[in-house]
Amino acid sequence: MKIPCVAVAALLALSSFHTTEAFGVAHSPLQHTSVGSTAFLKSSRPRRSIPRYQSSSNSHNNLEMNYKVGIVGATGAVGFEIRQVLEKRGFPIDQLRIFGSPRSAGSDVETEKYGTIQVELFDVAKARECDVVFLAVSGDFALEHAEAISAGDDGAVVIDNSSAFRYNPDIPLCVPEINGDKTIGSKLIANPNCTTAIGLMALWPLHKLFGLKKVIMTTYQAASGAGQPGMDELWEGTKAVVNGERDVAENSVFAHPLPFNVIPQIDKFQENGYTKEEMKVTWETRKICDLPDDFPVSCTAVRIPTSRAHSEVIIIETEKPVDLEAARKALDEAPGVSLVDDTENLKYPMPLTATGQYDIEVGRLRKSIVFDNGMEFFVSGDQLLRGAALNAVLVAEAMDKNGALQAKETA
Repeated sequence: MKIPCVAVAALLALSSFHTTEAFGVAHSPLQHTSVGSTAFLKSSRPRRSIPRYQSSSNSHNNLEMNYKVGIVGATGAVGFEIRQVLEKRGFPIDQLRIFGSPRSAGSDVETEKYGTIQVELFDVAKARECDVVFLAVSGDFALEHAEAISAGDDGAVVIDNSSAFRYNPDIPLCVPEINGDKTIGSKLIANPNCTTAIGLMALWPLHKLFGLKKVIMTTYQAASGAGQPGMDELWEGTKAVVNGERDVAENSVFAHPLPFNVIPQIDKFQENGYTKEEMKVTWETRKICDLPDDFPVSCTAVRIPTSRAHSEVIIIETEKPVDLEAARKALDEAPGVSLVDDTENLKYPMPLTATGQYDIEVGRLRKSIVFDNGMEFFVSGDQLLRGAALNAVLVAEAMDKNGALQAKETA
């Protein structure tokens, strides 16, 4: 079988993504890299990463707090990234504890800042000894244990990365740059879906500027969003096609073969014809941005054969006329956003350049030719960082600053 050049290129791209099984998910050496460069920016401002965290705990009780931090699922993809972000951003930690399943309990985790940490078998009582616990586990696990960990004045703050509590009206669903104040008075915080978090980083500054009236989104989501099994299927299927072993790859994780294909389905179809992944964007956008329950948000979610970082086409109708220069300025100045909008030099957001970055990339800004008041743009963001781990750590930082997170008194 003659292999097209695109197939060889795809195999080379995938070969850079080495996966390691831990709790059924994957992590990659790409997560350690930063691929940003001022060459990718139209703005003259150097490409930003979110600055290293500066605790302002002393504004609450006249001393700087250091916290006892726990991570459940720290050897999985999101848990691994949470630990990395905590270390890199300098979150004030007195003690870091890692909890795992019977399979991983007793094993050692090497950290750059805290040395070797032995994984403890998860126990609610032990988790409650922490000041804040990050859950990077399944929704079923979170439903069973999160409230028990956080209950009472002596419970820990819990930041949950699953979907278990996102739609509970009594539990904040938080993107700190948008609604960090919602964490005040709460011990259990939900982290949003990755596609929602990435998209809202660009939508929120535009909403403040022009007022959103309608949102239409199409997402292009990497195989790693389906964890280790999804990455294995993409990798093995791509090798089989490139090596001439098969004309079409086999599939079991995805509804159809993913190599050299795109699949317009992520999660189960609902009665209204949308998938659950698509409806998550609708429900979560409304909740996080404090929009009406009938605010029109529509999403089509597509799985594509890339390794990491999700991309999104976003079309908005606005209440006010769009000024593109004002939009660029607002996005360029927004925290957590990098403006990559220089089409003359073919610079725009891509998974390749967004991978490993704290900031999401936004570009291809243009006025809509469908809506009188509206615009269209393209976004790429690392779903394991902005879409999960980074957002969770930023929630903890926001709670440190607003006093919702407090260190427990020690005997």
